Amino acid sequence: MSLSIRNQIPGTVTAVTPGEVMATVKVRLAGGQDITAAITLEAVKDLGLAEGSPVRTLVKSTEVSLATGPVEGLSIRNQIPGTVTDVVTGGAMAGVKVAVEGGELTAAITKDAVSDLGLASGTPVVALIKSTEVSLAAV
Repeated sequence: MSLSIRNQIPGTVTAVTPGEVMATVKVRLAGGQDITAAITLEAVKDLGLAEGSPVRTLVKSTEVSLATGPVEGLSIRNQIPGTVTDVVTGGAMAGVKVAVEGGELTAAITKDAVSDLGLASGTPVVALIKSTEVSLAAV
């Protein structure tokens, strides 16, 4: 199956914490980073997710924010360091490619944000992703 979601990084489930309707699933990405996905308990069961399950994390580029350093005092727990490899700007928006250990992320952010943050190839950044915006695919 082909998807329009460009951000796809393989990993392994390290923990599943079930709730009444939702569950948090912790995943160790191929590059060693940890990421948390908040998905339905039904999806956990349907995908057969358990500790050790191989998965692919999926995140739309519009759900990736960028910071020029680690951020504290924020509810977003998924903070993945990387380096900008490419910036393509349009009239209002920009696509920013970020090399991270084990893969690549693309962030769709405003052209003004690129300018304000001084983003260019080689700029160190931190990708911020809410756990509710991370989807998982069983592999």
